Amino acid sequence: MTRTIAVVTAGLSQPSSTRLLADQLAAATDRALRLHDERVEIEVLELRDLAHDLTNNLLTGFPSGDLEAALATVQRADAVIAVTPIFSASYSGLFKTFFDVVEADSLAGKPVLIAATAGTARHSLALEFALRPLFAYLKAVVVPTAVFGATEDFGSTDATSASLAERVERAARELADLVAGRSATGPVDPFDSPVPFEQLLSGR
Repeated sequence: MTRTIAVVTAGLSQPSSTRLLADQLAAATDRALRLHDERVEIEVLELRDLAHDLTNNLLTGFPSGDLEAALATVQRADAVIAVTPIFSASYSGLFKTFFDVVEADSLAGKPVLIAATAGTARHSLALEFALRPLFAYLKAVVVPTAVFGATEDFGSTDATSASLAERVERAARELADLVAGRSATGPVDPFDSPVPFEQLLSGR
């Protein structure tokens, strides 16, 4: 069975620490799911490439171009990894706009791993008072461990960097456990388990 993980990253620069953290989380989740004997497909959605389509969607009410495909990816994914930079003590406007236009109930019951980046660790609480409530409102199942990466966490070999790696691995294991315990998402073929004709006749 192949599990699809949609990685939504809202970094603005290229390259960005947000994309770097997203890639680390995706790789760790891939490894964790393979321990469950699951095949994995990772689909990365760079929101900076969808900025114009997102604005048009807000104005017209309809997704177009790559945005429509991105929204479909999130809808059919078995899980989502959502990573945003922190601006003004909360998620970025680009990040919020994307989840504003995600179709209602697309994330209902879906496992989600939340993560964020910022210049200093002082912004880490935004994961709990901004991101976690957002995904709770969207009815997602958010893993217990949220991952925050400050500038000092990247490109370092000290204990701070090691701590980030540990959080990445722990969150990835939690996400993988949730995904492995769920049925694969996607349309159900009614002919996979047909009701016997005798049962239909009996009305049972």
